Amino acid sequence: MAHAERLLERALELGALRYGEFTLTSGAKSSYYFDGRLLTTDGESVEIVASMFLEVLENRDIHQFGGPAVAAVPIIGGITFMAHTNGYDLKGYFVRSEQKQYGMGKQIEGHIATGDRVAIWDDTISTGGSLLEAADAVAALPTEIDIALCILDRNQGGSDKLRERDIPLFNILTSNSEGRVEVDSTALREWFE
Repeated sequence: MAHAERLLERALELGALRYGEFTLTSGAKSSYYFDGRLLTTDGESVEIVASMFLEVLENRDIHQFGGPAVAAVPIIGGITFMAHTNGYDLKGYFVRSEQKQYGMGKQIEGHIATGDRVAIWDDTISTGGSLLEAADAVAALPTEIDIALCILDRNQGGSDKLRERDIPLFNILTSNSEGRVEVDSTALREWFE
């Protein structure tokens, strides 16, 4: 739990979490703004997120870790490197919003093989749109999407949509009913105890 508390502190220190009045991509209003990219491009934050995610990934025997470009890209390198230094063979991938029209014409970049157990990630889950689009592209390979991970679950329906697809979600932070971001101690206890 101390790592999660430090991550929340770091989000405030870096300005990755700000309170005020904000308009989200969806057009919805929010009492806070969360920019997960400021965490996933910060060494201390990457170490915290990677160590927490790796424990979950190893326990589920995951072969691949990735998610939608651009948000997923910075953390993929950090997590796969940390996995390698710990003797865990974890590969990375990322999903483009659409298939390239040049070169090999790929939508998914990485090493995914048929039958791999895959984790899909995004820094934030709101309605789940970008994560579910990436999940659809990965599932077409075919592979098994075993788990979704995020730093922040905004509790705007995305986690419910994942549950409907039988994809469990591991998140570190959550948004409470007062519109404040806090450590999701309930979720962390569920995964780590």
